[in-house]
Amino acid sequence: MEDIHFQQYIDMAVSYAIAYGPKLILALLTLFIGLWLINKLLHASDRALSSKFDPTLTKFLHSLVSIGLKGLLIISVLGMVGVETTSFIAIIGAAGLAIGLALQGNLANFASGALILIFKPFRVGDVITAGGETGKVKEIQIFHTVLNTPDNKRVIIPNSSVTGGALTNFSAEPTRRVDMVFGIGYDDDLRKAKEELKKLVEADSRILKDPEPLIVVSELADSSVNFAVRVWVNSADYWGVYFDMHENVKLRFDEVGISIPYPQQDVHLHQAEASS
Repeated sequence: MEDIHFQQYIDMAVSYAIAYGPKLILALLTLFIGLWLINKLLHASDRALSSKFDPTLTKFLHSLVSIGLKGLLIISVLGMVGVETTSFIAIIGAAGLAIGLALQGNLANFASGALILIFKPFRVGDVITAGGETGKVKEIQIFHTVLNTPDNKRVIIPNSSVTGGALTNFSAEPTRRVDMVFGIGYDDDLRKAKEELKKLVEADSRILKDPEPLIVVSELADSSVNFAVRVWVNSADYWGVYFDMHENVKLRFDEVGISIPYPQQDVHLHQAEASS
């Protein structure tokens, strides 16, 4: 009796092997060959992308493509051995939609981060204004950008905020123009003041000769005659020249007797006539 049952198990195993064995072998071959081809494709794409795009974007795309291709391969293999994959695809589609809706903001940040890493409107080390913040770029991540402010605070800005508004890159160009305004009193010698400003500009080796510095009277204000001084410097020298020029102008004007007026008003008092 036991021999009969044992023979039945053997016959059942043989029938299953005949029915599913070729499919299983083919599925395993497909799985191994597919994984090998995916790895080859990923390595080739990494070499192509690494020469053009930021490493952060390259790694992220590598992971994204790897997960997608391997998921498709597994679904194909399951279908080859007779597993109904329609329900799997429907579940994956529904899950993807739910995840997409839940991570809508993060997906916007990802898309913006990809654009930043591809088109490079700024790089690590640049000084920018974005998302209402100004600072030096510390990191460019796929979802956010990290800035260090001038007072050394770390600010993390979502990439959608970086690309969603105006972006100012102070480091993009090698030179910048320093705009300054200096006022003198109406009783001071205008030509002398202009000559002293010219001497100070020429004495600063950081100020470029080309484009030529501009020193002109820009405004006859309420209590001062204002000079506009516009000079070009290397971007790294911007704040040094700006601060030093203000200090040097004040010291030089004090030495030569030129006043720097402050806002003032003349008040006239009229005494009312005594009634008779």
